Amino acid sequence: MSARSSTALVVAAALLAAGCAKREAAAPPAPPDSLPHVVLETSMGRIVLELNRTRAESTVANILRHVKAKFYDGLVWHRVERGFVIQTGMMTPDFMVRTSSVPPVRIESENGLSNVKYSVGLARGSDRNSGTVQFYINLKDNPSLDFRDETARGWGYTVFGKVVEGQDVVDRIGQVPVGRSHGDENVPLQPVVVTRAFLQEKPAASAAH
Repeated sequence: MSARSSTALVVAAALLAAGCAKREAAAPPAPPDSLPHVVLETSMGRIVLELNRTRAESTVANILRHVKAKFYDGLVWHRVERGFVIQTGMMTPDFMVRTSSVPPVRIESENGLSNVKYSVGLARGSDRNSGTVQFYINLKDNPSLDFRDETARGWGYTVFGKVVEGQDVVDRIGQVPVGRSHGDENVPLQPVVVTRAFLQEKPAASAAH
């Protein structure tokens, strides 16, 4: 092979590599996972939540933001209403209230998701747009919590996910003895703690052969 031919091949290879690099750089980022999984490690076992980013985008983004900031680590299930819901996102075992400076999210209860058994919803106050970090898991079908109409009583609560693992753990938490404590009812007599909450990494799709 002549020196001129070798030089031409080197130049061609360099141009090809540059073109590939340019295409890689221009490739759009991977879309966010539409159904992220959040693991709740609790003192009574492991619960895995599948969140629905497509149906409740703002709510899921807010929850994930707090999970990544370890906001839920060390909090308790402060509300257990047998045959209704269990709720977390506010209180430590020594009854200290943990708050977030992040603004409330707009209600997304009109998303078609229902408060069926093991679904996850965002707790809120009387203002429909007051939901922030507290969430509950339904212990049974609770259609009374669903969106009905755009009235004060009809807005309901935003459902943003469901339990896909650890339903037995949810049931056990829902059966713990409760009482009145620090002005609140339905507080577990023995704290049930969320020891750690984290985003579960899903395995990458297998490469084509």
